[in-house]
Amino acid sequence: MQPIAPTPRSTLAAFAVCAALAGAFAASPRAAHAQAPAQASFVQTPYKNPKALFDIYLDHPAKLGAALYWLRSFVNPLTEAPYSFFNEDMSVIVLLHGTELVTLAKKNEPKYEELVQRMRYYAGLGVKFKVCGLALQDFGYTIADMQPFVEVTPSAMTELVHWQNQGYALVTPVVTDKKLSVEEIR
Repeated sequence: MQPIAPTPRSTLAAFAVCAALAGAFAASPRAAHAQAPAQASFVQTPYKNPKALFDIYLDHPAKLGAALYWLRSFVNPLTEAPYSFFNEDMSVIVLLHGTELVTLAKKNEPKYEELVQRMRYYAGLGVKFKVCGLALQDFGYTIADMQPFVEVTPSAMTELVHWQNQGYALVTPVVTDKKLSVEEIR
């Protein structure tokens, strides 16, 4: 097949289309962004009655402190202005079923005092702390060994399914071994 040679009329039409597209691009928000100095914007998301289930399963009790920062990052913004949610406005469950559950044994409170104080504080805000009954047995504890703000459930797995079926969002804190400081990374 022989290529069709452009006619002056088709060349003019193609030029007109290109000019129109160039004009549309120049007027687009993207083009305006390219011309103005870029800056992030803050979004005030209209949160309503959040329900969250924090699934905590850690390989070392000391990592619970970092996992509780995930809880803080969820609860604190919602209990402060402009949201100012109260216990009845949100529902938060923390389910522990790894090595971190030893921090909730009354006999270990002196060793994990800071962590227990943080959990007690959030329990006072309405956060429910639940421990897997199977894991409790595996560690040789009984219900009587746990802090008073703890609820013992039959199993972490059945608990996870139950609350997700009730519409709770699953949050699984990821706690890694920190190798660099923030200053070194920046």
